Amino acid sequence: MVRAGDRARRLERRAVSESSLRRTTAPSRGSVPSEDTAGGAVDVLADLSSACQREVVHANFLEQIEAFTRYLRLERGRSVHTQRAYVGDVRNLMVFAEGQGIHDLSLLRLSDLRSWLGHQSEDGAARASIARRAASARAFLRWATRTGLIEADPSLRLVAPKRLQMLPEVLKKDEMTTLLDVAAVAADDQDALHLRDRAVLELLYATGIRVGELVGLDRDDIDFGSNVVRVMGKGAKERTVPFGGPAADALQGWLQLGRGQVVTASSGAALFLGRRGGRIDPRQVRGAVHELLQYVPEAPDVGPHGLRHSAATHLLEGGADLRAVQEMLGHASLATTQIYTHVSVDRLRRSYLQAHPRA
Repeated sequence: MVRAGDRARRLERRAVSESSLRRTTAPSRGSVPSEDTAGGAVDVLADLSSACQREVVHANFLEQIEAFTRYLRLERGRSVHTQRAYVGDVRNLMVFAEGQGIHDLSLLRLSDLRSWLGHQSEDGAARASIARRAASARAFLRWATRTGLIEADPSLRLVAPKRLQMLPEVLKKDEMTTLLDVAAVAADDQDALHLRDRAVLELLYATGIRVGELVGLDRDDIDFGSNVVRVMGKGAKERTVPFGGPAADALQGWLQLGRGQVVTASSGAALFLGRRGGRIDPRQVRGAVHELLQYVPEAPDVGPHGLRHSAATHLLEGGADLRAVQEMLGHASLATTQIYTHVSVDRLRRSYLQAHPRA
């Protein structure tokens, strides 16, 4: 049973880890970065207000987008990154509507939405971007209908182009083994960051968790008695994921020999720390993965998400149940997990074409 206090603490921790990534990147010209005082998250509303002022978005639209942003954060528990994506797409729609002389949401029609997506295509937007913007518009207008801002939802019959199904790039099993061996050899010197990086890679591959989930982990999220990790995933959904002996050994090495070298009074309960004792951020994890992959001959230069893809693919190739992999990865839809079956079949097909005498 998840206690309300634990849930609130973990939501706050995830917001802080997301905002740390934002702070590592220089702000764009004219942006107004600020932090949510309640949870340390970057204030999406401040950036929205600044952008709308530059684009001269009507005040009515601005108020409605602000209310939608609060709905995404407070009622749906969406991450800062998801809020920004939704709000950016909706703001783009409102700017287009303004250009068409539409200053009231109730005047927006299906034909306007189709025209908006058509302009995106003409401007060279990718199919995936158009599909995402259509989904954002549908979510916004569905919310507007439910809250009484408009009487009828004009997006009910809005159809966006289907995304091209891109198979994720994954490491082969022997490449993954080599990568983890490289990390283990590097950690032999007992340098704090080498011990940390080994534990990070082992845990990412063992569990298939997202990099955003990994950086938000605390020490008490690891249960060595059962070899499981408690993860706060997308939509504030918590799940428990198992890990094996190699990951447990790497984690113990980091906690017993490495973490104490960099811990400070402000480190708190964070599981993984940076050189200065702060909670590790996604940029540092990506850097570690890319650096160690340089020592794996002919391996694709994947990031942390590539290790997640690799874990899922190797599980299914080993005969794991698709539903179990879905639960482990935290996918809301089984269709998202099924892409890894296509990866496995695609690799089998390539092997067949290379090896079979009558291929």
